[in-house]
Amino acid sequence: MTAQTPWFFHDDRGHRATAAAPPRRIVAYLQAAASLWDHGLTPAGLFGSLHDGAAPDPLKTGDLPLDGVPYLGAGDALSTEAVLAARPDLLVAVTYDGKSVYGLDPQQAEELAARVPTVALAVGPGHSLVAVRDRFAALAAALGGRGTARTPALDAAEQRLTRAASGAPGIRVLALSPAGRDSVHLARPEAWGDLAELAARGVTTVHPPAGLSANWSTTDWDTAAALQPHLVLADARGNATPAGELAGVPGWEALTARARVLPWNPELPCGPQAHAAFLETVAEALEGVGPDTD
Repeated sequence: MTAQTPWFFHDDRGHRATAAAPPRRIVAYLQAAASLWDHGLTPAGLFGSLHDGAAPDPLKTGDLPLDGVPYLGAGDALSTEAVLAARPDLLVAVTYDGKSVYGLDPQQAEELAARVPTVALAVGPGHSLVAVRDRFAALAAALGGRGTARTPALDAAEQRLTRAASGAPGIRVLALSPAGRDSVHLARPEAWGDLAELAARGVTTVHPPAGLSANWSTTDWDTAAALQPHLVLADARGNATPAGELAGVPGWEALTARARVLPWNPELPCGPQAHAAFLETVAEALEGVGPDTD
């Protein structure tokens, strides 16, 4: 009988996850699960965050087939017992601050880490699309997945976006998350890897007013409209206010009268397929907007 090879992986909190053999039953946060699926790995269970509800948000799960993977809950509805009942030999999540396991409260994360090896990969401010993609590819390879960080489609998407940005000088792109009829969260481009990638490719990204949050500036719709973007990336996750509920809001109507609106997923799966699709979508929109005539 051949002995199993011990497995280990250093995550982005500085923790070393270890197991007697390469893990096969993975329970993962929605974004992480979608990322691993893109590398050919099927999780044994999913969990959400405090923003999620009784069913998984299909925007966060990408191409992952939800009918074949149990959803264990989110927030207060996610119990430690439910996670352990899925018999995981690895827990995979993301971290925004390099310390916390996103989607789990600190006590629950500690309880689970005492029972199950845990890996959290950084997706927060200061982490580029390239860095995030490379880290998920490395984890996938360590788990027996494809571990491919680049594809010809991604190369083509990056080149198309660079050309589109060059052909649309002055076109301003604003990313936001609707928070009701009276409030909107405006994304700080430097805090989000996908928005930072747009800027690196020559896209003019709009910077909202300064504030305490590293990720968002929370303000009103009139302030958002006054920024005069030509293209709006609007959070389309289940926790964001749908556009249909903003009808009649003067600031929203002023914003959309000027700008084209595209759905945006701030929790994009961290693989080359999802990244290529995002860059292609923005490139196509820039090609349609054309040069700034202000």
